[in-house]
Amino acid sequence: MAIVPDDKNWTWVLERPCPDCGFEPSTVDVRQLGDLIRANAAEWPALLAHEHARLRPTGDQWSALEYGCHVRDVYGIFDERLRLMLETDEPHFENWNQDATAIADRYDQQDPAVVSEQLLAAAEQNAARWDSVADDQWERRGYRSDGSEFTVASIGRYLIHDPIHHIDDVNRGNAILADSQLD
Repeated sequence: MAIVPDDKNWTWVLERPCPDCGFEPSTVDVRQLGDLIRANAAEWPALLAHEHARLRPTGDQWSALEYGCHVRDVYGIFDERLRLMLETDEPHFENWNQDATAIADRYDQQDPAVVSEQLLAAAEQNAARWDSVADDQWERRGYRSDGSEFTVASIGRYLIHDPIHHIDDVNRGNAILADSQLD
């Protein structure tokens, strides 16, 4: 079964808690984003080394490996978006189709150990950029291709939800896989 493309507009997560993973945007201190990114990235090596990392828990849900590839790429995309927001007045971001990228880059065929290293490196680069944000830069603006407006602070909260949410996705998937092993 093919993955159903995710066409939701996730910007709502900036206004209210995520009912799936429990992310609460109002609790995120944006000055701690670098540390939050590093803490999230530190969880991925174990998930990618898990014996079920290549398995999809259901036919329409990504495997831990596919989520790991996605998170690696998210850190890279948002590093570039943050760079643009810090260096350019009101940049507009190109659309990124995560589902097309997953297929084109064969997320399901990548090496989990390599993805783990790449994810850690991308996270560290992005975390370092967040660490460099000056007090007077948090309200700088940028725009997604659909017109959604972000400040540096709001795009940081938007960003950190994604890898937190996907840790939850993988943990729920691993529970499904463990239950199916008992049958």
